[in-house]
Amino acid sequence: MKKRIFLMLLSIFLIALTSLIGQEPVSKQGTIVESISSAEIMVEATGIYHGQGKKDKHKVKDIQENGVREALIDARMSALYTILFGGTDPVLRENEERGKFNEVKSNFYSLDALSRYISYEDAQLLKKIKMNGGTSIKVTKRFKINKEILYQDLVSANILIAREDLSQSIGNPMIMVIPAAKQNENPIDLLKNNPAVKHASAVIQSYLTARKYDVIVPEQQQTLENLASAQNMVEGRESDYAYELALSIGSDVYITFSGTFEDAGFGTQKYAINIKAFETTTARLLGAETGYSQGRKGETMVSIEEAMNDAVDKVLARITSYWKDDLSRGIQYKVLVSLSTEFDEDQVEDIQFAFMDAVEEIAKNSKENILTKQTIDYLLWCDAEKYDKSSKVYRSIKKAFNNAGTDGTLRRVNINRKMIMLKMDYE
Repeated sequence: MKKRIFLMLLSIFLIALTSLIGQEPVSKQGTIVESISSAEIMVEATGIYHGQGKKDKHKVKDIQENGVREALIDARMSALYTILFGGTDPVLRENEERGKFNEVKSNFYSLDALSRYISYEDAQLLKKIKMNGGTSIKVTKRFKINKEILYQDLVSANILIAREDLSQSIGNPMIMVIPAAKQNENPIDLLKNNPAVKHASAVIQSYLTARKYDVIVPEQQQTLENLASAQNMVEGRESDYAYELALSIGSDVYITFSGTFEDAGFGTQKYAINIKAFETTTARLLGAETGYSQGRKGETMVSIEEAMNDAVDKVLARITSYWKDDLSRGIQYKVLVSLSTEFDEDQVEDIQFAFMDAVEEIAKNSKENILTKQTIDYLLWCDAEKYDKSSKVYRSIKKAFNNAGTDGTLRRVNINRKMIMLKMDYE
């Protein structure tokens, strides 16, 4: 009889334990330590397990027999939870994505799924603490999570949209990568002459291309020679080669980076790299991160790559978020118009009003940046299906402007993917 009762209680316990596995972790505590590569993230996670039983002595005994093992399961679940929901750049950002995940979360927190996502875990615990008089236990350990496999499973479960489908529907941003340079310093020279800078640029390229982004790394000095006209059209702006070069090429986003070696003690040095991502048409900061390598003697390129991986993943998440949000408004174009000095004040005003009306006629949204007697600077958001090329935007603006019948004639100076440079002649 006693044996039968024992087996029944054991069965109930195992059923209850099985039901817990696959649900959300108890702890939900974790910290992203570093990005190992474009696919793997190192996470330091904590797991908690509360002993089972009616009396404290039963709970204590359960902790002694099963505590570490069960707390480790919770730590693994917490590591996954950290990637999905934790930090400043979680995988699941939107409420809709999180709602879909909650419906199938048991599939992702199962033991089989955890072994699929965790590519490595440290052999030793970082911490092991008994709590509540020995009736609970908390452990901390480091794990490597394969973020790419997790992403693929989230796509298969229709929680996330595949990058390929997303790029087909909204397009991929064109990203320019260039080293940060001092004011009026040529960043192209840094790429050509500094091996560390060139290697850091190559690491970013590799990371971005692995994520299916279109990457531009300008390496021709001649490109800078075409920037003077754009520089002169924006009154009062000091030279900013990175911004101007991004406009000249027509990227959607540009990334700048700079790094230095720091003393890490015991004769070693660690590399610290700072990455910033900007919206090209406005130079608006989208994200900034600093990454660090381990302290080493020599192995300069390894330290650079390690520090870069640590920072670029977080910045990339913000670029993706920005791109999705911005394209919901339409394709963005920057329009710069230089007015001839031959116009008098009344003519300038008529031209400005006619240009504003032309913009309102074709754009879903617009923003007036600069409006002077010689410069008109606008941002336009246009219907992606109707205005998928900057030349179509120019043609429509010119047609609408000409219908106003002013004394000005609108002509093209230079048009690329993101910027439309025009001039207004007196005729």
